[in-house]
Amino acid sequence: MAAGLVGALAMTAGEKLEQRWTRRPDSHVPARTLERLTGLPEHRRRQPAARNLAMHLGQGALLGGLRGVMATAGLRGPWASAMFGVVRLTNDQILENATGVGAPPWTWPRRELAVDLLHKGIYAAVTGLVADALAAWHGPGPGQWHAALRPGRRGDVAPVPRRRRSALT
Repeated sequence: MAAGLVGALAMTAGEKLEQRWTRRPDSHVPARTLERLTGLPEHRRRQPAARNLAMHLGQGALLGGLRGVMATAGLRGPWASAMFGVVRLTNDQILENATGVGAPPWTWPRRELAVDLLHKGIYAAVTGLVADALAAWHGPGPGQWHAALRPGRRGDVAPVPRRRRSALT
């Protein structure tokens, strides 16, 4: 979760820099989604900044736990971060669309979609770097041990022996 919190902070800082440069206003979608999910009173106009920040950081930290699990299992590096970026985008869209706050991304203006993808990419990359570094302290994950037995995905390579796997945990 620590990796996700760091990633969310980096994403938020990146958003603030981008907004200064593009003059794009704050999005109130995170706060509105939080209000709908928790039953908080809804604000019709400008949303409290604390609710936006709470949704950004809370969602980032919770999903960061999943990236930590990925890294511990041996799913590390840019490929794993790209996979995780899709999870982050999917999570946002499920929450925003299920609450009626958002619309599917393919209906958004292209510039808005590009900005969102950029910021979620920053989140996924930074979260991945931190999660991978923390997991590396424990050595290779089971998936990495398996890959080391014989390069590539092979059906004739048996699972990693339990004794070696248990040494990783």
